[in-house]
Amino acid sequence: PTAAAILLDIRLPRVLLAAVTGAALGLAGAALQGLFRNPLADPYLVGISSGASVGAVFTLTVGLPPALYAAGAVQAAAFAGAVLAVTVALALARTGGRTSVASLLLAGVAVAAVGGAVSSYLLFFHGERIFAAYAWLLGGFNTADWALLGRVALPVLAGGAGLVALGPALDLLQLDEEAARSLGLRVEATKLALVGLASLVTAAAVSAAGLIGFVGLVAPHVVRLLVGPAHRRLVVLSGLGGATFLVAADLVARIALPDGDLPVGVVTAAVGGPFFLALLRSRRGRLG
Repeated sequence: PTAAAILLDIRLPRVLLAAVTGAALGLAGAALQGLFRNPLADPYLVGISSGASVGAVFTLTVGLPPALYAAGAVQAAAFAGAVLAVTVALALARTGGRTSVASLLLAGVAVAAVGGAVSSYLLFFHGERIFAAYAWLLGGFNTADWALLGRVALPVLAGGAGLVALGPALDLLQLDEEAARSLGLRVEATKLALVGLASLVTAAAVSAAGLIGFVGLVAPHVVRLLVGPAHRRLVVLSGLGGATFLVAADLVARIALPDGDLPVGVVTAAVGGPFFLALLRSRRGRLG
C-alpha cells in the first residue's frame, strides 16, 4: 500500500478511534464521579467491564466462523454484555421506585465478581484460545477501521451530548438528593439517565478497544484541578482530556517495542496506577 493509503486506511482510523474511546471514558468518568460524589469513581464501577469481558471472552473462546469475527461479533457481544451487566446492577439497586447510589455501587461490585468468575471459567476450559482473549482484555486499537469507528462514534456522540446536557443537574446533586429535589430536579430520572448514558458510551468504547483502565479516573480529576467543579464544563473538558490521554498512550504503545505494539492498557495502567495511589494518599492526608 502507498503512504497515503496507510495514512487514510490504517493510521487515521486508529487515531480517531483512540480519541473517541478516550473521550467516552473521560465523559463517563466525570459523570459518575459527580453522581457518586467521589473522585475515585470510574466508568467501570457499575459492572460494565465485567459484562463486556464475558461477552467478548465467550465470543473469542467458543470459536465462531471467521466471517462473524470480521463482521464485528466480538464488539457486538462485548457491547451486549456491558449493557446487560448494567441493567442487572440497576435492577438489584432499585427498591421502592428509587435507586440508591450506595446500593448501585454494591450491586456493581457483585455483578463484577460474577462476571469475573464467568470469564475465568471460559478461559480455563478454552485454553487454546486464551491468547486472543487476553489480547482483547489488555486493550488496543489494532482492529481499527472506518466501519468500527462509525459503530463506536454514533453512541458516544449521542450519549456524550446527553451527559453534557445533564451537567447542571450534576451540580445540583452535589448538594444532596432532598435539596436537589426541592429545587425542582427529578432526582430518580436524572440518576437513571446519568447511569444509562455513561454506560452507553463506556460500553461502546469497551466493545471496540477492550478494557483500558484509568482513563476515566485520571482525565476528570486532572481537569477538575484545572477548571474547577462546574460539571457542564468539567464533563466536556474531561472528554477532551480523555481523548488526548488515550491518543498519547496509543502512540507510546506503538513505539515502545521495536517489533510490535504494546497493549495500550499496559501504558494507561503504568501512568494511571501511580496517579491513583497518589490520589488515594492525598485523600487520606486530607481526611487524617
